Amino acid sequence: MPGKTLPTITRAEVEQHNSRKSCYVTIGERVFDVTDFIDDHPGGGELILEFAGKDVKQILEDEDSHFHTETAYEILEESLVGFVPTDAVLKTAVDSSHPDQVVPLPATAEGNEQLKAHGVQADLPNRPLYESTGMSSEDDLSKETDLDQDWKTHKFLDLNRPLFPQMLFSKFSKEFYLEQVHRPRHYKGGDSAPLFGNVLEPLSKTAWYMIPILWLPPVLYGSVLGIITLGPVGIAYWSLGLFLWTLVEYLLHRFLFHIDSYLPDHPLFLTLHFVLHGIHHYLPMDKYRLVMPPAMFLILATPFYKLAHFVFWYNWYAAITVFSGGIFGYICYDCTHYWLHHHQLPAYVRDLKKYHLAHHYQNFELGFGVTSKFWDYVWGTELKYTKPIKSS
Repeated sequence: MPGKTLPTITRAEVEQHNSRKSCYVTIGERVFDVTDFIDDHPGGGELILEFAGKDVKQILEDEDSHFHTETAYEILEESLVGFVPTDAVLKTAVDSSHPDQVVPLPATAEGNEQLKAHGVQADLPNRPLYESTGMSSEDDLSKETDLDQDWKTHKFLDLNRPLFPQMLFSKFSKEFYLEQVHRPRHYKGGDSAPLFGNVLEPLSKTAWYMIPILWLPPVLYGSVLGIITLGPVGIAYWSLGLFLWTLVEYLLHRFLFHIDSYLPDHPLFLTLHFVLHGIHHYLPMDKYRLVMPPAMFLILATPFYKLAHFVFWYNWYAAITVFSGGIFGYICYDCTHYWLHHHQLPAYVRDLKKYHLAHHYQNFELGFGVTSKFWDYVWGTELKYTKPIKSS
């Protein structure tokens, strides 16, 4: 239990913190300030605000409603701000011959024994774990995830320092790297964890709205030019490009971004993997590293531009139209990816959000489709929702 530096807070005071500006929730006797996590909650901030000022123990334990991974509990641990004496705690104190051992909370060792005898459980409920994300040991269940503690515990990356040089000069084995990079962290020290720590830093961060701003104008120009020139056939070419993008999206995600098994065990290749996609699994809620930086997009898009002209060598307009349809699909993909992580979505796409987040928190080796599950069905990589393994 934390030391007595944390205050005892009344239930009435907790209930006053029920807005986006200040949001408290309780789990039994523990009070958490989750204000900073509202916008980062994978299920959407409105779900947190619905329980603002209230106890969330039952909803956290309700597996049918939503699985909560170890990461969720680690974030709560970081947000512990005090304790609220419930009726059961107060009754225990009244009945006790040494009430000062029970309140103010946290109770002493003797007080905890008295609380336990009265059926009061002040700890967090058992945390559900998924083996494929590396959340499988008893030691992991009780550790805190503040930046300093995470570094001391895992000796992977220090989120207080630029990540790129740490990766490049690391001596991690591939097995250790893949285990750690697929164990999500939540960075709270700023908008994004430092990657380069120099003039290259801005190139690693991209706001989602920059994708349509940068790429939609040339895509619209190429699309209109091709369709006007080719007529109805141009629409067919454009639609073909859009369809081909769905396959490219799947293949890139599965065989390039998740090249894990074939990744050479060398710091240079581990670093390239980390920059390309590993950092997204390591810090999945980083708002500025959810869409592809323009420089990386140009590098990856150039071969496809040349391929389009090679395949459709007989008609320049056909090549441009197919390519434009494909890039339009990419724009939809990147925007959708951001919204899946940071927005409360309409019912008809809510399962897509659940599906993609399960790829992060349940099993990163399945569920590669982002805008659609179609190719997962075709290739047999559909992610089935399974119940997590409960800690004992």
